[in-house]
Amino acid sequence: MRRDPDTPTLSDVAEVAGVSTATVSRCLNAPERVLEQTRNRVLEAVRTLGYAPNFGARALAEGRTRTVGAIIPTMENAIFSRGIQAFQEELREHGLTLLIASSSYRPEIEEEQIRALVARGAEGLLLIGFQRNDTIRDFLSARGVPVLVAWAWQDGPAPCVGFDNRAAMADMGGEVIARGHRRLALISADPQVNDRALVRIEGLRDAMREAGLDPASLIVEPTDASLDAGGLAFRRLWERPDRPTAVLCGTDVLAAGALVMARSLGVKVPDQVSITGFADLDLARITEPPLTTMHLPHHRMGREAARMLVRMIAGEPVDSLRLDCALVLRGTLAGPC
Repeated sequence: MRRDPDTPTLSDVAEVAGVSTATVSRCLNAPERVLEQTRNRVLEAVRTLGYAPNFGARALAEGRTRTVGAIIPTMENAIFSRGIQAFQEELREHGLTLLIASSSYRPEIEEEQIRALVARGAEGLLLIGFQRNDTIRDFLSARGVPVLVAWAWQDGPAPCVGFDNRAAMADMGGEVIARGHRRLALISADPQVNDRALVRIEGLRDAMREAGLDPASLIVEPTDASLDAGGLAFRRLWERPDRPTAVLCGTDVLAAGALVMARSLGVKVPDQVSITGFADLDLARITEPPLTTMHLPHHRMGREAARMLVRMIAGEPVDSLRLDCALVLRGTLAGPC
């Protein structure tokens, strides 16, 4: 592609700032090595001219793109936003830029995005969960692209940073059962395309088994991960002849939808039914009543994920990191009526 003759160049910036092109380059790539007064002059020239470095030329010269890719299942669910924000902030401190995509919980779209990000020179990838096929694993291995899994943890060879979803939901289930509940239901994302949802279901069954309850009696309502879907799932549960006394939800968004639907149906929470969430998003504090949920360390996970991926890109070994969760008791959980 030919350069527009009106597009400002590095030489133009150097001329306006009264410095050499080498100084401009150093200011943009290693600002800590340039005197503040000079750096301010160069940056003012950059702003005045509207100069933007040629990414392709810079990548070719350095032999690297300084970009990292992240693929999340959806941008509609706030469960990912806080961690990705922290991830991006930490990457920036290491001079890396984040390219982000959303797979809509569809494995074939995630594979397309993985290939596209690698083709664009992503030096490392952050992926959510472990559920993908051997073909894409072999593709990444053959190209030597470091991959870090987040929002999940398991004991195994794949580097990951996150929490034990199964154990966390087992803890929540244990608390609900300890309050006296025996008829339990779970509103969940589709476990066929979401391995975090799958192990949360198993975690709740673990808690039931531990308490001497039949895990087969758990009612599971799989649905989309949205507020409206949570509400519709709750209505289906409430229309059953064997209504549950406690409805656990795989995310706070689903739980908030359940609470809205309960209110519209005239169902009192927690007097007639208890509802719990999972994630401790900001909305969990402002629902009515405030939501009992499981706090997940999103911010720390994002920061740690960036640091680990930076080390992996540099060829350094990393150990998987399991982060602690914490039960947050609020107003939506009580004993059965």
